[in-house]
Amino acid sequence: MDAAGWDERYRGSELVWKAEPNRFVEEELAGLEPTGRAVDLAAGEGRNAVWLAERGWEVDAVDFSAVALEKAGRLAADRGVRLRTVHADLTAWAPAEAEYDLALIAYLHLPWPEMARVLPKAATAVRVGGTLLLVGHDAANPERGYGGPQDPRVLYTADRVADLWRPYADVLRAETVTRPVSDPEGGGRTALDTLVRAVRR
Repeated sequence: MDAAGWDERYRGSELVWKAEPNRFVEEELAGLEPTGRAVDLAAGEGRNAVWLAERGWEVDAVDFSAVALEKAGRLAADRGVRLRTVHADLTAWAPAEAEYDLALIAYLHLPWPEMARVLPKAATAVRVGGTLLLVGHDAANPERGYGGPQDPRVLYTADRVADLWRPYADVLRAETVTRPVSDPEGGGRTALDTLVRAVRR
């Protein structure tokens, strides 16, 4: 879906996603000392970015949907925190090197050749000792999980992400994780996600 499509999806008054952070983002980053600047790539309506700001991070929320970023700004204001929104297409995004202490990528799904360009840029944007975290729908999810994109060209495997980050960072965790979700009938299902965490060296 292009920026116009996401703008249309986000245009309603209600949040498309819940306001709480993603469970894996919270689990992985709750214990991380807020040491400075963080960037949330494909921040959408800002649920993870606002949570980071509440914890004391100075956060840049980057997304190509202006409508989503407006909602992120409102969510931040409602929560009493500041958020810097950056309207940018991540395939053309060019951060300064060593600009951030944390880079978060949560459910950004692009064709793999484009992701293979975005992921190294995210890594080099982080200072030595800083954290990289990616969470997204796993390539095994269409067959063995539930929900999410079904196109294998935009799905992750932990190994592919880790291989792109290893030239820049020490990979601490790279695996497929499970996430409970509800189907339209309210039944319990399980989604499969990729989770990769690394420390910039």
